[in-house]
Amino acid sequence: MRFVAGMSVSSHPCLQTGSVSDLRIVSFLPAATEMVFALGLGDQLVGVSHECDFPAATRSKPIVVRPAVALEKMSLREIDRAVSERLRHGESLYQVDEKLLRKLKPNLILTQNLCQVCAPSGNELAVALKSLQPKPEVLWMSPHSLEEINENICCLGESTGRLKEAEACIASGRKRLEKITARMQNSSRRPRVLCLEWSDPVYCAGHWVPEMVELAGGIDALARKGMDSVRIQWEDVLKWAPEVLILSPCGFHLEAALEQISHLESRTGWAELPAVREGRVYAVDASSYFARPGPRIIDGTELLAHLIHPELAGWQSPANAFLRLPGKSSSMAVRIKMCPNCGRSFECKSSACWCDDFPPLPPSRSFDTDCLCPDCLAAKVEGSPTRNCGL
Repeated sequence: MRFVAGMSVSSHPCLQTGSVSDLRIVSFLPAATEMVFALGLGDQLVGVSHECDFPAATRSKPIVVRPAVALEKMSLREIDRAVSERLRHGESLYQVDEKLLRKLKPNLILTQNLCQVCAPSGNELAVALKSLQPKPEVLWMSPHSLEEINENICCLGESTGRLKEAEACIASGRKRLEKITARMQNSSRRPRVLCLEWSDPVYCAGHWVPEMVELAGGIDALARKGMDSVRIQWEDVLKWAPEVLILSPCGFHLEAALEQISHLESRTGWAELPAVREGRVYAVDASSYFARPGPRIIDGTELLAHLIHPELAGWQSPANAFLRLPGKSSSMAVRIKMCPNCGRSFECKSSACWCDDFPPLPPSRSFDTDCLCPDCLAAKVEGSPTRNCGL
């Protein structure tokens, strides 16, 4: 076995089998699943975990891993307590379908040993491997930083005969991060940012997320760069007085993240935080853009740049990536969007918006098309050429 930062791999299965088409990959990790598709290996993926939901083709794959605890009806504090209790007693949070795993006959399994909460780790896999013949190769992905995420992608490419594709994926991501860095050089200051990975109890951000905040032009003094996310005291949040607050609950998409806001709103001093007063509190799709150490971490960094410095960075990816919560003087949630036609930034409200006064337009055929700004929308409805919106 050889070791790479954030990953260990015992050999190269592609070299053993002699062909990429002979690969039979099972992924226990959503981030690894996204890497597999990014490298063009979707057809070789034969099994996934219950949380693997991107890209859409993943959802048709057999599910090999499911949670051992029914968390759906638990409160946030109950989830935290149940998880802590099981880990304290050495009990697993996941169940591996060993019968299905034997049927799928994988020759490569992708898993992690970074977080026992996020996905199956050493114990579950060790038990499952006992029943598999021949024994598959195992790639352990345990990154703590953006660079180690890249190393994971590279190692997966090297192990599957897709090194060229892996290097191209990494190069593309680095180029996008360089663009963010260049834009942030035009900023006069770095706002105080707080990224929360849970709201009851309150957890700070850890591992690669503090790096993302730094690249996006902010500073999060309560985060733990390269280390686990941990519980923090609410008094420390009040002392830090964040100017931008981002709720990014681990494992949750946007809709579920929004349900956690009430736990923060009930805390002493919440309404007096600068981020709350100025309407700069955001709930985000953590599962897609922050919690999974895979290719979309680049999208997450671009999203952070937009939330922290909307005057410097736009966001033209899916609109359901985030939602801006109302400030003290506002009565409705708003999002800062960038018009895909003219590039102008503008506020878009979740209800009773200015665009309600216009007749509806035919739905767009593009899944990632954002709203038009007021001027461009008016011109579109009138059927006249769009103006430059003063730019």
